[in-house]
Amino acid sequence: VQLQASGGGLVQAGDSLTLSCLTSGGTSSWSIAWFRQAPGKDREFVAASFRGVRAYYSDSVKGRFTISRDNAKNTVYLQMNSLQTEDSAVYYCAASSTIILSSVRRQDAYSYWGQGTLVTVSS
Repeated sequence: VQLQASGGGLVQAGDSLTLSCLTSGGTSSWSIAWFRQAPGKDREFVAASFRGVRAYYSDSVKGRFTISRDNAKNTVYLQMNSLQTEDSAVYYCAASSTIILSSVRRQDAYSYWGQGTLVTVSS
């Protein structure tokens, strides 16, 4: 499975942005997640679509970000609203066909990763 993240860019605080993660297909029942890594910080969990059934979010983005998927387009989206400067990071999408619910926020549970897309939020 190949993943390609896109949609990053430079926006102002308070703006919205939508990231896309295009998969190579056959992932409609897979778990797809978004992680991010800010400069000098560890990569952290942002959101996940667990087997296309349920969404999970980190506390820092809950209520502002929405993960969704269009299986017909093999694409998972991350709608980001009310962006803050702290949201600036490289965003990665990741996929797994075998992940269990208790591991949905763990990076090491995902076998496939996209290349990352940079989001910069200016004040």
